Amino acid sequence: QLQLVESGGGLVQPGGSLRLSCTASGSTLDYYGIGWFRQAPGKEREGVSCMSKSGGRINYADSVEGRFTVTRDNAKSTVYLRMNELKPEDTAVYYCAAVLGPITFCSGGVPKPGEMRNWGKGTLVTVST
Repeated sequence: QLQLVESGGGLVQPGGSLRLSCTASGSTLDYYGIGWFRQAPGKEREGVSCMSKSGGRINYADSVEGRFTVTRDNAKSTVYLRMNELKPEDTAVYYCAAVLGPITFCSGGVPKPGEMRNWGKGTLVTVST
């Protein structure tokens, strides 16, 4: 059973940067599409970014396009989310999630939470002065 653990969250000032990590255990990430999601207080969980299992398809939510970058290192079973130019509205708990297959994953924008099967417990990102 694939298990995911996020790390790298914390308090950062507006305009700052953070890099989140999502490390997998129990299975290799090679066959999984990966999504990053976030949930702010009082709001629904939303998709932030996704990457297909091959890394050939990547998508970002409009709100983070140009500021966030997702990468993966299958040899380390780790996926990263680099977040630059952070804004107070980026404050949220960030989750990584994975789904085995399918071939169309991440082909039509960021996924919805219901498309994912394996979830981490999240890491809190707070953007504030």
